[in-house]
Amino acid sequence: MDSSALNSAELQNFLNEEKQKAMVNEMIGKLTSVCWDKCITGTPGSKFSSSETSCLTHCAQRYMDMSLLIMKRLQR
Repeated sequence: MDSSALNSAELQNFLNEEKQKAMVNEMIGKLTSVCWDKCITGTPGSKFSSSETSCLTHCAQRYMDMSLLIMKRLQR
């Protein structure tokens, strides 16, 4: 394999990794926004209430589960 093909493969690998990082960051941003809006109804204090904590946990888990399901279906 010549050096240009190797560099091209390395570049493609790098670009794919960066694309995946960007997708993860986007997912985290959306998750944060959606779950915050859904679960934090008042002005937050120094700690979340137990109901807010529970809501955030369940919301994040549902969001991640659905995101994984959608990604699996799109890969078919």
